[in-house]
Amino acid sequence: MKPIFLIGYMGCGKTTLGEPLARVMGKRFIDLDHYIEQQCGMTAREVFETHGEAHFRQLERAALREIAATASDMVVACGGGTPLQHGNMELMNHMGVTVWLQASVERITSRLVLPEQRAKRPLLTGMSDNEIAASVAKGLAARSPYYEQAQLCFNSNYLESVEEINASARKLAAMLAEM
Repeated sequence: MKPIFLIGYMGCGKTTLGEPLARVMGKRFIDLDHYIEQQCGMTAREVFETHGEAHFRQLERAALREIAATASDMVVACGGGTPLQHGNMELMNHMGVTVWLQASVERITSRLVLPEQRAKRPLLTGMSDNEIAASVAKGLAARSPYYEQAQLCFNSNYLESVEEINASARKLAAMLAEM
């Protein structure tokens, strides 16, 4: 079995969908950001604030390589910027199956403006709701060429209730089983 790498813009549902997908498929789940936090003893926000984004991306690349080498039975929720780093998409496509979780700008924005989401996402610090919406639209457009390299695309607009999440997990598992 190959690992499954979930990619997409922040707020598209990688962790939300990843955990139930792993359960449905009988795999383990790992969130790449949480893995990095455990390895360095700091939150992603603290790494960004203390050492900068470039340092975080170095940690992320190292963690991705480590996980990819040992993650045959895992669903991995990658950070939104993971596919942008040189060689990461190639590595994920070679070692496993990449799935781009696609959600609309409106849906992503509605998720990111929630206080608990703002608090844990360093790139949203100090932004108004309108600024978040503009940032999502711009960021999604810039990142789409990387995300489009995924082997499968999945609509993640419908993750707003437990029922939608579980139905989406079952649907994605069925799609993956057909590959």
